[in-house]
Amino acid sequence: MSNAVSRIVVAACLLPVVLGAVYLGHWWLFALVTFAVVMSLHEYWLMARSLSPLALAGYVGAVLALVGAELSGIGWMLGGALVVLPLAFLLKAVSGARAAATAAISSTVMGTIWIGVGLGCLLLLRDLPAHGRLAVYTLLLAVWTGDTLAYLGGRMLGRHKMAPMTSPGKTWEGFVFGTAATVLVAFLALYKDRHDFLTVWQSIVLGVVLAVVAPLGDLFESLLKRDAGVKDSGTMLGGHGGMLDRLDAFFFAAPAAYFVILAFT
Repeated sequence: MSNAVSRIVVAACLLPVVLGAVYLGHWWLFALVTFAVVMSLHEYWLMARSLSPLALAGYVGAVLALVGAELSGIGWMLGGALVVLPLAFLLKAVSGARAAATAAISSTVMGTIWIGVGLGCLLLLRDLPAHGRLAVYTLLLAVWTGDTLAYLGGRMLGRHKMAPMTSPGKTWEGFVFGTAATVLVAFLALYKDRHDFLTVWQSIVLGVVLAVVAPLGDLFESLLKRDAGVKDSGTMLGGHGGMLDRLDAFFFAAPAAYFVILAFT
């Protein structure tokens, strides 16, 4: 199976699952997000294995963050995530591994916050009163569309590299295409509810923010993969690579969307 066909098949299989979980919300979405977080952390531990991250502490902190987000909101989500720090210290103290404590604990905490709290914000978005479902759908569609148009625009017209040492395939021309698509999708998705949710100018601001932070999330993961010397974080999603490769933009975009919407509502 070619890479392109593999990407289409995987997307066709996963899209109804993701959209359905968002529609149902609550523990259905929690289960899907938890699975995605655990798989993403597993790939991250493998990439960062030279730093000897303390995987158990990371899993516990990330899952507690998700439980906190689902049950009680942002305060308990952060409280759950912070458990990773003392737990990582404790595990390192009793561990026989000779890796540097600073590297091991720091890499563990970073992975937990980056992945666990990043996707935990999807749960916070979905739990927004009245418009949570719309907010998550807008985030997903805007980021997906922006990523696709950035890829196509870069392939057709890309001449100027955006970050040649980190991600050689990204171009400023592709970024312009992706930005236009992201802003347009956010505007169209929220236009019907402009009188009781986000106004037109607020939806445009949200689109601009997503257009900036989503590529940064992609570049951040590319930088980590460059350090690890790998092309993809894994093979779980066929032509899409690993779970991290598919979700990297959302680790930055979901928190950004949550706080922008929170500021406007």
